[in-house]
Amino acid sequence: MSGPKSGAKKPMTRSARAGLQFPVGRVHRFLRRERYAPRITSCAPVYLAAVLEYLVAEMVELAGNAARDNKKKLIKPRHIQLAIRQDEELSQLLDGVTIAGGGVLPNIHEVLLPQHSKKSRTGGKF
Repeated sequence: MSGPKSGAKKPMTRSARAGLQFPVGRVHRFLRRERYAPRITSCAPVYLAAVLEYLVAEMVELAGNAARDNKKKLIKPRHIQLAIRQDEELSQLLDGVTIAGGGVLPNIHEVLLPQHSKKSRTGGKF
């Protein structure tokens, strides 16, 4: 009998148990390695992985919308940059972050725009 016993359960990863795509074990290893605290509870990496997964899902959704608006099928760094900088909360979170190949937001300062003069029209010819 080389297979598992009939009453034994198949082992599940912590990510599968929590219903996440992000690796809980890897996040736990990084938390231990960086020594953020002398002890780390078992639910801390699950929570952090869930938060990271949510943030990435939000960014990918907004970047996908930006790519679709530009009639592209692939998400490029430019679309990620546009998505982040147009969302108020993500822009505040990633304020000091530089995205390579992202470019800048299209913006023309109001001072540089041509001024419209309000001349009163008289009945005369020009």
